[in-house]
Amino acid sequence: MPVAKAKDIYALLRCPGCHGSLNTQGSKLRCADPRCRAGGAGFVNAASQPVLVDFSRSLFDEPEFTDGHIPEIGNHTTSTFGMLRMKLREGLFGTNEMAKAKCDELVARLRGRPNPVVLVVGGGTVGSGIQALYEQSDVRVVSTDVFPSAVTTLIADAHHLPFKDGSFDAIWIQAVLEHVLEPEVVVGELHRVLKNDGLVYADTPFMQQVHAGAYDFQRFSPSAHRWLFRRFSEIEAGAVGGAGVSLLWSYRYFLRALGLGNKLATALSLPFFWLRFFDRFTKRRENLDAANGVYFFGMKSQVSLHPKDIIAYYQTSGQAPRARPVNAAAGPATAPAPIATAIAADQ
Repeated sequence: MPVAKAKDIYALLRCPGCHGSLNTQGSKLRCADPRCRAGGAGFVNAASQPVLVDFSRSLFDEPEFTDGHIPEIGNHTTSTFGMLRMKLREGLFGTNEMAKAKCDELVARLRGRPNPVVLVVGGGTVGSGIQALYEQSDVRVVSTDVFPSAVTTLIADAHHLPFKDGSFDAIWIQAVLEHVLEPEVVVGELHRVLKNDGLVYADTPFMQQVHAGAYDFQRFSPSAHRWLFRRFSEIEAGAVGGAGVSLLWSYRYFLRALGLGNKLATALSLPFFWLRFFDRFTKRRENLDAANGVYFFGMKSQVSLHPKDIIAYYQTSGQAPRARPVNAAAGPATAPAPIATAIAADQ
């Protein structure tokens, strides 16, 4: 099923400023409350997609979209050169096999749900490992980013998502939380727009250098990432890329620091691609401590992790995860236990 168009999900849309309902006026969406500072005057469009952003609380300004200029954040080009560069990076760092595995599990857990809807935050390009989600005929994908593309539904700032409470069966947020100023606000929004049994997958850098320039703000250790998702019960969490991938990134950025430039540094790093394969033989605890990136796969909960629990979590997260059966018809085999008591059981 292709990515949903904004006109097809009007029932889910809300004003990002006041969470009020939206009206249509010509080609624009407008907040039903004319006094609303965010959308009382109407929301602009970019590439025929609504820009549902409260600019009074955003890094971005409305003229960036109304003038036809799309904010430059990282590399989201779909040109032949851009695709070639992506393939070279995959040859160096590998593909995100963990995301692929969790995507397959997410799809399995959605089977049996009536008309499941999945929100992809930061979906301006199809992320590594998530392709299977877009191939499902019975899953509706709603995709947002801060620039329009062929695979986005609308433009939104993740700090203030323009959706009503409890809209989505699952949320996928990959390589995004490092680019937001207030990640706890963003995760709070994910919690708000998820259904009570909604699932979330997130992967985020840890031991990785700055990318996307001025729009790179955060890094998360495994424990910090778990604390960020403390209002979710954990299904599984761990490293996306381990110490070997971190070493590759460090070597590449070391060459860049010597003034060799990004292209040459990447080319000179390619002969050392084999370093990432050592991650298969590392100890789980030490590999997590040096992980290039971490992931969290969990379910919305109504209870929160206690500060004391996060210390114990460090020890249990270093253990090898056990396999968990997936009931395709009903999602998780059991309902999520309170987070404070579920940590040890989920490891």
